[in-house]
Amino acid sequence: MHELIRDITLCILFAWMLGLLAHFSRQPLILAYLIAGFCIGPFGAGWVHSQESISVISELGLIFMLFMIGLEIDLKKIVRAGKVILFAAGGQLLGGCLLGVLFFVGIGLSLGGGHFDAVYLCVACALSSTVIIVKVLYEKRELDTLPGRITLGVLVLQDIFAILFLAVQPSLANLQASVILLSIGRVAVLVTAALLVSRYVLPRLFHQIARRPELILLGALAWCFLVAETAERLSLSREMGALIAGVSLSTFPYALDVTAKVTTLRDFFITLFFVALGMTIPIPGLSVIGLALMIAAFTVVSRLVTTFTPLYLMKQGLRASLLPALNLAQISEFSLVVIQTGVADHHIGAQTANAASFAFVVLAVLSTFAMSRSDEITRWAIGPLKRIGLRDLDHGNGHAEEGHEGGHGEARRIVILGFFRAASALLAEIERQTPVLLEQITVVDFNPNVYQTLISRGLHVIYGDISNVDTLLHAGIAKSEMIILSVPDSLLKGATNEKLVRHVRALNPTALIVATADLLADVGALYEAGASYVTVTRLSDAHELFTVIEAAQAGLLADKRAELDQRLGERREVLP
Repeated sequence: MHELIRDITLCILFAWMLGLLAHFSRQPLILAYLIAGFCIGPFGAGWVHSQESISVISELGLIFMLFMIGLEIDLKKIVRAGKVILFAAGGQLLGGCLLGVLFFVGIGLSLGGGHFDAVYLCVACALSSTVIIVKVLYEKRELDTLPGRITLGVLVLQDIFAILFLAVQPSLANLQASVILLSIGRVAVLVTAALLVSRYVLPRLFHQIARRPELILLGALAWCFLVAETAERLSLSREMGALIAGVSLSTFPYALDVTAKVTTLRDFFITLFFVALGMTIPIPGLSVIGLALMIAAFTVVSRLVTTFTPLYLMKQGLRASLLPALNLAQISEFSLVVIQTGVADHHIGAQTANAASFAFVVLAVLSTFAMSRSDEITRWAIGPLKRIGLRDLDHGNGHAEEGHEGGHGEARRIVILGFFRAASALLAEIERQTPVLLEQITVVDFNPNVYQTLISRGLHVIYGDISNVDTLLHAGIAKSEMIILSVPDSLLKGATNEKLVRHVRALNPTALIVATADLLADVGALYEAGASYVTVTRLSDAHELFTVIEAAQAGLLADKRAELDQRLGERREVLP
């Protein structure tokens, strides 16, 4: 017992020290935790050598990680997932597994006879890292963009796929129809019971203890371990039980409260899991490094093929098809869970497991770098893709030229460069007050949903990247009278309002240019760049909030709300 406490102390100490190095060098924290485990483990300094300690630390961390993954799976969002996400996820998972089996069997890995290295690797390579993707997309403010929503939708469905695999994983050595059905039946019983209890029993209990934070935390942990132990009794696994416990809690009213209270504890045990995983990684030989590089290369290539293809076939355009493929091009933490369950059941060799862990580390670093520069990579790739014959959404729209964005006729008198919520609200206001003005407006944007929706409403749209000067040139904005830049710098990709104003002013010296400033300090720079008028959104927001305060003080807040509800009911916005 004392040895376990000492081992946990070393794990946390080294994870923190190397985590600091990773933070300052902008590397993934998971990478730091794996290296920390290697340094203090049996294959490093040997300070932690007890296999029992490593096993206990790893299993505790794994249970908490899967519990939290389950808490973050929103079943309602899966039900509401559009066909684009469903087809993209289906194509990526099925295509990835099929290509994985062919590739890994082709390089000599086993597929049966008690050894399932190829099976585990194809499943592991089909899953992407939620931790890395969400972190990078959040920092880039791209979670709410179309490629971001597609990426997150695919991640959720990947988790469902992993749950199904974990259900049949214990029976891989005796994979018969009856065995598979029995395993799925056990999972169905456990899921149904967990959902029923979380819907009809737990809300009442949690309501009674809502003002006792420590009891909410303790109740969530008790539920996690109860379902985990029940799963073990049903010949499933504690890890899968923890995942089901999290999913069942994600649907009930106190899910956010539970998540907030368990997050700190989760981070502690997830750190222990990855440190313990690092302890199991030996110094790699050339064969392990070679296999790891092949796994990494296959993951990137297969992800690009199986994610880009269904999105492109569903007419999402080259950019919105490429970005999710780049975002998803790494191996998941969940993949390491899958591999470790295979090692525990002697389904996969130690060399293959070590190679998968090294591939995870390589891709964690490379994909973080690639995602942070995904816009530049996408712009670089679109030209060659067009040259080999792939058509973008601007194909065949009048003035489109090879290698350039543009099309659907030249821009009209008023041009809106970039289309997000402010532009959506502007068009709705014009439609309500002066609908005839819509005939004089052109929108330039590269969101395929915006493009198709505006086209269906009869508006003039040019598909293109506004940060590309060629787009502006071939769109013909040199002849327009007013150009509106309504997208703030925080949401623009590859440009700023100041840069766009300079480009537009160079192409059109006489146009009225309306730009948007995020900061008050940006206003002067935009006027110097050539803007005719600069809007500062915070000022209009402040005015609106002040009128709300005035209405509340006069006892007229209900009337003001009724007025707003009426206005909202009359609008037909492109972006909700």
